[in-house]
Amino acid sequence: MPIENFIINVFCVVDELISAVAPVKILQRGFKPQLSDSEVITMEIVAEFLGIDTDKQILEYFSHHWKSWFPHLGSRSNFSGQTANLWQVKQRMQGKLSERLNGICALVHMIDGFPIPVCRISRAHRIKHFQGVASFGYCASKKEKYYGFKGNVVISSQGVIVGVTVASAHIDERHSMFEIIDKLRGLLIGDRGFIGTELQEELKKFEIDLQTPRRNNMRENRPPAFVKWLKSTRRLIETVIGQLSDRFKIEKVRARDIWHLTGRIDRKVLAHTVGMLINKQIGNEPLQFDCLLAT
Repeated sequence: MPIENFIINVFCVVDELISAVAPVKILQRGFKPQLSDSEVITMEIVAEFLGIDTDKQILEYFSHHWKSWFPHLGSRSNFSGQTANLWQVKQRMQGKLSERLNGICALVHMIDGFPIPVCRISRAHRIKHFQGVASFGYCASKKEKYYGFKGNVVISSQGVIVGVTVASAHIDERHSMFEIIDKLRGLLIGDRGFIGTELQEELKKFEIDLQTPRRNNMRENRPPAFVKWLKSTRRLIETVIGQLSDRFKIEKVRARDIWHLTGRIDRKVLAHTVGMLINKQIGNEPLQFDCLLAT
């Protein structure tokens, strides 16, 4: 659709969602922002789909192209502060959207992790940002060590993101996953990183049936048809993580503290879910983002 229609569609979704979520008390210093929360979040989501993911670039783009639509644009520091302050609002909005798209109530979910490097590993001992919270970890898919954080994401069988958490890179994803599975029930598909008899037994207490591919040296006693279905179904989460990484640049850390990093990740996850909703409304396949916006 034309960019003008896309902006209008995003604003309508955002404005309706903000009214639906419970009020969140936001602590702020200085003057009251001139932009409404709906305007700020709309700008963030639209910019994410355009491949613009820094606050400076977002403000510059809307100042140059859409000043008449957003006449109260202020300074970059005010804009950055307002976007970061809205992290709880964006989380609640995404949760509402996930429920609306039947993400939580799905009978099948998938879970996987992704790296969030803070810097090149050779610079890790010199960098001052995120000291005490970032750490060294290993990315099995890329077969490399890195310094930073590890993200965990859960999606439904339709690709709806129902939970995201970020932990220090050294923390086992089998531990951090408990932050985002509390509302799940039924089948949960993971990769080999989630293999563990104790973990499976623990998840059964939550009515979750964790299934993963077996390692080469492990006996496979499940039906071949089920194993084939398991592997093909799990590709969906690889698609979603690929979109988060390639289109929304979720693995890029362009923040200097946890507060701003949280706000950035929340807006990327929200943008992905809003994109799915709009695609569904106009009759597109939910994850076909390339045909959503004509740039």
